[in-house]
Amino acid sequence: MTPLSVPHISRTSRQTEVAALFDVDNTLLPGQASEVRFFRFLWKRGLVGWRELRDSVGCVLRCAPPISLHPLRERKLYLAGKAAVEVESLAEEFCRAELVPRLSAQGLSRMDEHRRAGHHIVLVTGSLDFLMAPLAALLEVPTLLAARLERQHHRFTGHVCEPLPYGPGKRELIVQLIQDSRIDLAQSFAYGDSPGDVELLQMVGHPLVVNPIRGMGRIARRNGWPVATWT
Repeated sequence: MTPLSVPHISRTSRQTEVAALFDVDNTLLPGQASEVRFFRFLWKRGLVGWRELRDSVGCVLRCAPPISLHPLRERKLYLAGKAAVEVESLAEEFCRAELVPRLSAQGLSRMDEHRRAGHHIVLVTGSLDFLMAPLAALLEVPTLLAARLERQHHRFTGHVCEPLPYGPGKRELIVQLIQDSRIDLAQSFAYGDSPGDVELLQMVGHPLVVNPIRGMGRIARRNGWPVATWT
């Protein structure tokens, strides 16, 4: 993995702040998405079952053709009607058992480089905020931008609050973040793996495509973005 450029770091202005924006699923966390792991985690504890699986699969199939996973980013049907406190109470255990052991060594090394350079580290992910909050705390990441679930009467409705942290929604969240900060996106870094990260990568001066999926390698070549494999 190519280290951060020392000359670039030395040029960073004290009047501005450099950000390092990390996607999580298949970037910092290679392979299976965090929510797929969380569904399996809840299944083993009897909190979800065949009904929730049927509802989620049915939501995908209703979009055919073509089949798209995007409805599952907007609606978390497997959590609809579940008591928020019961689900959230499992988040830290899940994080320590299922996420931390699978974090990319290269990704963690790159994050440490940014930390030593004094950069503002941000996790920006379409995964759920209560799953990512323990991870952000363990990694000592000060800023988390993640999906928030709507609640009614202390239960999840299954709907994700806008903006959805995917595609244009990631751009919207970053714009909100920098409005009251000194972050200079032209000097900042971003890491992402899929077409849902294109807007994020376009916003910064130093994009890196990591573990490209769903045509992201082709998009990277078209934009002249470097590509890396993190395991």
